[in-house]
Amino acid sequence: MCLGIPGRVVEIHDDAGLRMATVDFGGVRREVCLSCTPEADVGSYVIVHVGFAITLVDEVEAGRTLDVLRAMAGAVEGELGESLP
Repeated sequence: MCLGIPGRVVEIHDDAGLRMATVDFGGVRREVCLSCTPEADVGSYVIVHVGFAITLVDEVEAGRTLDVLRAMAGAVEGELGESLP
């Protein structure tokens, strides 16, 4: 199953010409490509699918979605490789 998971951009950097970010998914951090969301900035919430931020989302919606995903623990663990705290 592939999920789009919301997370908050905590750092932006360049990696070989690609705009990349460290994204926090409620305690789990991963490197994410921002090439599809050039408007994302530190503090923005993005939906991430297979390592790419595919769209921006507001903080309230991100929180609601993370709550639902926590209730589906196996799905999140399969996508991120570990459970959300």
